[in-house]
Amino acid sequence: MSTTANLKIASVQMVSTPDLEQNLSTATRLTKEAANEGAQLVVLPEYFCMMGLKDTDKVRIREPLNSGPIQDKLARIAQENQIHLVAGTIPLEAKDSNKVLNTTLAFGPNGKQISRYDKIHLFGFQTPKERYQESETIEAGDTPGLLKIHVNDQEWVFGLSICYDIRFPELYRAMGTVDCHIIPAAFTYTTGKAHWEILLRARAIENQAYVIASAQGGTHLNQRKTWGHSMLIDPWGTVLADLPEGEGFITGVLSKEKLNEVRSQLPALAHRKL
Repeated sequence: MSTTANLKIASVQMVSTPDLEQNLSTATRLTKEAANEGAQLVVLPEYFCMMGLKDTDKVRIREPLNSGPIQDKLARIAQENQIHLVAGTIPLEAKDSNKVLNTTLAFGPNGKQISRYDKIHLFGFQTPKERYQESETIEAGDTPGLLKIHVNDQEWVFGLSICYDIRFPELYRAMGTVDCHIIPAAFTYTTGKAHWEILLRARAIENQAYVIASAQGGTHLNQRKTWGHSMLIDPWGTVLADLPEGEGFITGVLSKEKLNEVRSQLPALAHRKL
């Protein structure tokens, strides 16, 4: 198998805190460790920079696009490690001053921002014991996001989505054919236990693409419990790597040969009628 048709990637898992500097330090350390193991692209989880004591905490640290200490730090991490960095989500300024955009930014090895996606589908969930309503502090995006990079003379195309988005397969169809879907997340323990793996595997199988998911995975200081299980899944739906809980990272290799094999043996993408 030609190594030029492969790409080594990593998914970082965190248990983020209300302390921005502590979270940035953890993300820096884990990304460096993944890069030292040969990862050429590293993904951070949703809310990696802050899991506040209350939902409005993220509004306090929001930044305008292309300006601010969070984005400056991410650019340095990418440049210092000479990697492509897909930076989970950070809070960017929204039209409503009381809300943020929950945004994935990607940075190239030169530290330049190369792609952006604002989370479209906002999570809402309520039981007698739990309540989440992202629309109270987050303004929804409206445009699917793609990331295209060139490594060793190969183009790699990634679909960008975030957490709750995985319940909406029409978003993935709208992105077209990609090599891998990148999904940073902070799934709750309750919904993650029931649906996380099956949804990720479904998105891989139906789109005949790799899926790499970067998760929050533990009990946070605000007492929210996240499911973890950062995963890499191949286009046949096989789980190649899984980190059940706690901070750390997983690595794996994307293979153009595997993508071509699955799509030629079962050309479902070519058989679509709608």
